[in-house]
Order: sequence, then structure tokens, then C-alpha cells
Amino acid sequence: MIFSAKTQQRLKRNYGPWALITGASSGIGKELASRLAEAGLNVVLSARRVNLLEQLSEELTAKYGIETRVVTADLSQEKDIKHLFEATADLQIGLLIANAGFGTSGKFLNADMEQEINMLDVNCKALLKCTHHYAQRMMHWKKGGIILLSSMVGFQGVPNAAHYAATKAYVQSLGEALHVELKPNGIDVLAAAPGPVMSGFSERANIKMGNVLQPSDVAIPMLKALGKRSTVLPGTLTKVLVYSLRTVPRWAKVRIMNMVMGGMTAHQA
Repeated sequence: MIFSAKTQQRLKRNYGPWALITGASSGIGKELASRLAEAGLNVVLSARRVNLLEQLSEELTAKYGIETRVVTADLSQEKDIKHLFEATADLQIGLLIANAGFGTSGKFLNADMEQEINMLDVNCKALLKCTHHYAQRMMHWKKGGIILLSSMVGFQGVPNAAHYAATKAYVQSLGEALHVELKPNGIDVLAAAPGPVMSGFSERANIKMGNVLQPSDVAIPMLKALGKRSTVLPGTLTKVLVYSLRTVPRWAKVRIMNMVMGGMTAHQA
């Protein structure tokens, strides 16, 4: 998809001068950081892997001439969330992209509860804290934008990835509500619900995916949708997968997702 000059100018005007991207070291987060830098926004890059963040920082500064700031943080840790807030206190963050997150898969009864709680902390708790913190700051400037990374699995229960899908349902619901609630404050909120993306997610979630999107397939549609709608299904594959189930009853969607995810996790048996 073409990233038009008009879209770039709108992003910089409405959401500059600084954008904060969590989970920026790879995948969707890295692609979004690159597209925002291309649009002329300065970017705060946050993730756990400092070497990848510093490499990306150097690339974006050299290519686009923007300012960057690297903030290493594991958002499952309270102290790191606090560190992120402190490290950006002097910046006008006009755009927050809460992209950090990961997934798990397999039978719920076999789940590693420590890992599941860690996922809950990153996917929901940290996202909640960041959204609240930066939204309060945006209120002072009467403008801003927030993109919350949901998923197409957040629209129904997904057996064999039950808890991961539940975390994304939380994000989706929060985004839809805040889209309405924060609009009078000049803050645009978007829930972005992509389908399967080649981003390293499948390795950590221990699933085998077939057709997948590239990060470049979803980044621009997300940025173009901000300020125009409450939810975006970025990428053609995402739309096909979601719309094909649109007329199916919710209980039947759960059964279908059971078969789909069962195939993706069959190797675990």
C-alpha cells in the first residue's frame, strides 16, 4: 500500500512531534516506527532487546533525519513501566502505539501459569497503564493518537489459545470504548486487529502458521485508519478471514477456531 505524502503530513500534524512505539525491535512495531520516521515524526523505541533498538535508531536517524530515543523495558515489570514513563517525561508524545505483546498456545490445563500471568501483564496490564498515562498527557495538548494492538482472534473464543485470545478481546473492547470516550478530548483511538503476521510471534507462541501477512502489509493501513474509525482489519488476508466468518454464529466461530488452532498446535502433541 502506498504511503502518500498527504497521509504523512496528516500524521505529523495531528500526532507529532514524538511517537512512542512499544515492542519496536521487530515485526509490526519496527515497521510502524519506520513508517512514522518516514512521515517525519521523532520516535521513542521501546522493547527488551537494546541491541536491536539501537541498530534501528541509527538506521532511522541516518535515513530520515529524525530524532530517536531508545528506552529498554520489559513491560511485564512494574519498574520498567515506571522507567518508560520517566524516560519520556520531557517529550511531547503525540502518538502511542501499544504494540508490545506475545502469545501462548496449547491446552489450557497444560499451561505454564507463570508464563500466562506474564502474558497478561504485558498484553493487558502494561497496555492499560501506558494508555492511561499518555492519554492524560495528551489531554493537556488537546490532541493525540493511540493505537492498541488487538487481533482477529479477539472477536471470539479460541480453543488451544484461550488465554491469548482473551487478552486480545480485552484490548479490542478497551479500544472501541476509548475511541468514543476520548474523542471529545481530541484524542483518536484505534484498535488494530491484524490476522497472522510474520513477526516472530509464531515461534514464541509455538504454533505453525500457513499463509501470513508481512509487517509491511499491515503498518500503513493502521496508520491511515487512525482518526477515521474505531477498528481496522489491516491487510487483505485479515479481511478475508474475518469477513468469511461474519455471518457465522459466535458459537460456531469458536468451533471453527478450535479446528484452525488445533491444526496449528498439532505438533505439540
